[in-house]
Amino acid sequence: MTPIKALETHFGKLHDPRVERTREHKLIDIIAIAICAVICGAEGWTDVENFGNRKYAWLKTFLELPNGIPSHDTFGRIFALLDPQEFQSSFVAWVQMVNRITSGQVISLDGKCLLGSGDSVLGKRAIYMVSAWAAENHLVLGQRKVDNKSNEITAIPELLKILAITGCIVTIDAIGTQTQIAKTIIEGGADYLLSVKANQGHLFEDIEKLFDYDARQDFKDAPYDYAKTINKGHGRIEIRECWCTSETEYLHYLRGYEKWEKLQSIVKVVGTRIVDGQETSQTRYYISSLKSDAKRLLGASRQHWGIENELHWVLDVALNEDASRIRKDHAPENLAVLRHIALNLLKQEKTAKGGIHAKQLQAAWDEDYLLKVLATTN
Repeated sequence: MTPIKALETHFGKLHDPRVERTREHKLIDIIAIAICAVICGAEGWTDVENFGNRKYAWLKTFLELPNGIPSHDTFGRIFALLDPQEFQSSFVAWVQMVNRITSGQVISLDGKCLLGSGDSVLGKRAIYMVSAWAAENHLVLGQRKVDNKSNEITAIPELLKILAITGCIVTIDAIGTQTQIAKTIIEGGADYLLSVKANQGHLFEDIEKLFDYDARQDFKDAPYDYAKTINKGHGRIEIRECWCTSETEYLHYLRGYEKWEKLQSIVKVVGTRIVDGQETSQTRYYISSLKSDAKRLLGASRQHWGIENELHWVLDVALNEDASRIRKDHAPENLAVLRHIALNLLKQEKTAKGGIHAKQLQAAWDEDYLLKVLATTN
């Protein structure tokens, strides 16, 4: 399948926001050029136009380009007008078609602020995007913008409802530890591991009190499952310990226990890091719909941080997301989706060595390699 055929399959049915008389360039051509350009490191619409002009002969081998390469103003105008939810839905459909999410896989949800999308002079707040990350596949599964007058709590259920999460374990930081979100996850056929912090009030207090009481007794005769991992490297030692229980008496001790859909275990994870003889420690608490299994729950809690290390960090460092000053209408949201498309494609291409930025450079230099990256859309 040629690159354009693959892209048409996934993005060819998008509604064109332009009136008929202004359509000098095909919408699928515009989307294809933008995807290719972002794969190769483009950070804004002028970059995209410049990429198109430099690669015109190559692009012409699979795109129609009836009136040449669109101007940067055209790219900016169309992505500002393009319906972001429709664009995101096409993205989600593409991911579900070309990648199989296996049962038991961890899917992490977390939000990220696009710092450069705000404009204090115009009184426009920076947008916030909630993304879903498949830890094992190293893929962005979908995203939703947080409404300006709301927070992640409203965007998370919307995102969950469009994802195929059956059989997976959904992990969310404390902002998502809400009874309705837990119910949405269960209704989607998945399990949850939700972080509990002090802002959950009674829930945090009760879980902390239960674990603290038994910890003072060194957990002797307490109904806990326990697991421990030790990792060494780069001059540091990282120790992670997990205690969890599904003991009915413990669960019923939690005030409001009955409000949490299928709550089956409470979890304590202690992470200790030793660097140059200096030791630091952090304790985290969770609730889960999974039965007590310390090894499994410890692994899921650790995998959650992949969304920070492999997605958000890479978006900032390799794709320079926070420095972007694209602000008009839907353009920041749609450009975020273009970055997610590029990141997925670059991560799925396995023949080249190096990180994401190294792959971007290779794609920019070598058209055959860029075709390999695009081939992962098939």
